[in-house]
Amino acid sequence: MSEVAVTAALPGQALALLAEQHRVRVRPPGPPLGGRELARFVGDADALVCLLADRVTAEVFVLCPRLKVVADYAVGVNNVDLEAARTSGVWVTNTPDVLTGATADLAWALILAVTRRVAEGDLLVRGGEFTGWRPDYMLGVGLQGKALGIVGMGRIGRAVARRAAAFGMRLYYTSPERVPPFEAMGAEYVADLDALLPQVDVLSLHCPLTHLTRHLIDARRLHLLPRGAFLVNTSRGEVVDEGALVAA
Repeated sequence: MSEVAVTAALPGQALALLAEQHRVRVRPPGPPLGGRELARFVGDADALVCLLADRVTAEVFVLCPRLKVVADYAVGVNNVDLEAARTSGVWVTNTPDVLTGATADLAWALILAVTRRVAEGDLLVRGGEFTGWRPDYMLGVGLQGKALGIVGMGRIGRAVARRAAAFGMRLYYTSPERVPPFEAMGAEYVADLDALLPQVDVLSLHCPLTHLTRHLIDARRLHLLPRGAFLVNTSRGEVVDEGALVAA
């Protein structure tokens, strides 16, 4: 029977199902693991189930020669050194499409929160600062007729795009590949990200984090957005240069 090391308790029946076929060792609650610390936890395990915050570095593969599978409890696998895994002959798996709808819903929750100032209003009420309604008080931005730009038309980007129709938004997108069904519905493909940015009122990011997309939205590109535009990122934080965002 093989041994599976799991870096955190999982919801539902996942651990029970694993235990039917394998010896399962679950780490108690604690901060994310990485490098030598993660390797010590893995030990002689045949498989590792890890979270996105756990850093599966090349050192882990060197120190854990019995390891055959890394199952990342996430869609993105930017926390795993894929080249080291390939060299070591270790399979890396992820959980595609599990969170597509949920992430698209959250992207829209954030879009509505910033355009309609939902979070600001909540803080005012909870802080006892609401003194009554006025015609010009806490005005937000309506989405009808506004332009939504999507960076990355994968599963989640497409789910966000489908929801845009309900808000009457114009849709622009950039992606490595064109998606003709959405263009048939009125979406406009813009090959160059720099050309897309000046056209949108809301920019929603849905690209994986790679060496090509780290700080994809930097100071220069932030200044290409129209004044007053909204940026929503439900991909990976490092896709945006946060220092440049604060400065902007």
